[in-house]
Amino acid sequence: MEPDQQPHNASTQTITLGGGCFWCTEAVFVKVRGILDVESGYSNGQVHRPSYDDVCTGRTGCNEVVKLAYDPAQITVGEILEIFFVVHDATTLNRQGNDSGTQYRSGIYYSTEEQKQIATDMIRQMGQDKLFDRPIVTEVVPLANYWPAEDYHQDFFAKNPNQGYCVAVAGPKVAKFRKTFASRVKD
Repeated sequence: MEPDQQPHNASTQTITLGGGCFWCTEAVFVKVRGILDVESGYSNGQVHRPSYDDVCTGRTGCNEVVKLAYDPAQITVGEILEIFFVVHDATTLNRQGNDSGTQYRSGIYYSTEEQKQIATDMIRQMGQDKLFDRPIVTEVVPLANYWPAEDYHQDFFAKNPNQGYCVAVAGPKVAKFRKTFASRVKD
């Protein structure tokens, strides 16, 4: 069975997000109450079963993503997306900070039509409210061609908190999440 077709129990849902380097996005969402599992991976490219080296070339069309399994009784899609839009820059095309390339694009890869509707409504409302100085460039498309990242990418921040990128980039995103969404932090 392909990874994007794994069965879940009736109460668990999944949504996949691209918010730049998956180390940062994963580091935030593992701390969110209601998120049951976070897996770093690659999606929405033309290469089936890509490797990190493949994706880093920028020629696969794949995005670095995190696949979130969540309990909708504990957290809504809207709450997940609110956190997502606070902890990454949704206004830079194919870039997050110093990371540039299509593999770092902002994306919401939905698994249900309801997720699609919530995401598009939220983006439209944020644009109308002029929440950002620039237009939101986040793509909202169905999840396609998902493949899990290599084992060493899973739980990277937790395993490597003193690594330079983790200290400079992931750590501040986790701190921003903790400050902004204190009520959503797992105990």
